[in-house]
Amino acid sequence: MKLWQKETSVARNVEKFTVGKDAEMDLQLAPFDVLGSLAHTRMLESIGLMEPEDLVAVQRELKAIYQSIERGEFEIEPGVEDVHSQVELLLTRCLGEAGKKIHSGRSRNDQVLVDLKLFIRYEIRQTVEAVHTLFNTLQELSEKNKDILLPGYTHLQVAMPSSFGLWFGAYAESLVDDLQLLQAAYKISNKNPLGSAAGYGSSFPLNRQMTTDLLGFEALNYNVVYAQMGRGKTERSVSMALASIASTVGRMAMDVCLYMSQNFAFVTLPDELTTGSSIMPHKKNPDVFEIIRGKCNRLQALPTEIQMLLGNLPSGYHRELQLLKESFFPAFTEIRNCLEMMTFMLPHLKLNPDILKDEKYQYLFSVEVVNNQVLSGVPFRDAYKNVGLAIEKGEFERPEKVHHTHEGSIGNLCTAEIKGLMDEVLSGFQFEKVDKAIKELLA
Repeated sequence: MKLWQKETSVARNVEKFTVGKDAEMDLQLAPFDVLGSLAHTRMLESIGLMEPEDLVAVQRELKAIYQSIERGEFEIEPGVEDVHSQVELLLTRCLGEAGKKIHSGRSRNDQVLVDLKLFIRYEIRQTVEAVHTLFNTLQELSEKNKDILLPGYTHLQVAMPSSFGLWFGAYAESLVDDLQLLQAAYKISNKNPLGSAAGYGSSFPLNRQMTTDLLGFEALNYNVVYAQMGRGKTERSVSMALASIASTVGRMAMDVCLYMSQNFAFVTLPDELTTGSSIMPHKKNPDVFEIIRGKCNRLQALPTEIQMLLGNLPSGYHRELQLLKESFFPAFTEIRNCLEMMTFMLPHLKLNPDILKDEKYQYLFSVEVVNNQVLSGVPFRDAYKNVGLAIEKGEFERPEKVHHTHEGSIGNLCTAEIKGLMDEVLSGFQFEKVDKAIKELLA
């Protein structure tokens, strides 16, 4: 029997079509469904909707179910509609009538909402840690290689001197901004919808602040209609932040693919980290970076896909919202795989220390010469014209070295300052509050 079923059975083809991959996706929500029920039942007992002895038994069995999930033993049985039904079924088998009481004051709507919020909160934390690891790797490589110059490009034309220190450091700082977006999405996710029921609240005297505190949420979704409207909006907000991270990682992957080309020859990889060609014996292909680039491009399409599902929906719950899981859930694994592979691959890059010795890069230093003339007292427009004429006549002479000292330039990477920005963002997530709440809930 379904939680909502009375006497009439649903046609099998209708059931198969509407349930879809829900059971498969719901397995990922299992630990969070138990956490939600642990908080909800404690609240029910506090307002007199559950007897103290029933609460003790229900809490004990819920914690046992949670442990079975952690051991990988939990499964949704054939014929059971979703994770909520499975948990309630296990409780009822063990406890009888006490197990049937846990659904008082809530609907599957707010139950899945709180599961999703807890799932998203957990997945964001894992993603933040993966971003931070890549950030640290980029900062280390930036400092280690700050004296190796490479050409900077605008319009894909040789422009001005850059360095590997600047290149690595640029992507490190980009990740700081990406995490600021992810933090905004985290704050949207970290609000409690439990107690909104089917989107219109309950006549029971629920204590919603209690479940908010028990689950470590920062605040409530106060308005019960808006709590339900948050389904989809939350996923879209998070997907936009994931897309921002993907944009940074995918762009760097593209740089590596370009720089490995023989026409650039800025970097190479060990043979064991590349693939070959079935017909061209000389090939060393950057397949890992190409796959990262492709996966990141796909992740950047996710916000649009979610928006297309939400675009013409009025307020209230609608069944197609369950389709969000199929694209949204895998996105966390996908972005973390990309982050982890990027973290693994980048330290293996072999950098060419003599790139700028190539004659084709001599005009890379034209701005240096202009600036040197300006520093000696020549007006900028005259210095610009002087150097331009020297280039036209083939009389341009490149300087031996560059001298950049301002903040964020070749000679002053501001690595410590960028780390300070990252530390500030990381502290804003306040994961320790969540840890404390969940630890107490499972004690």
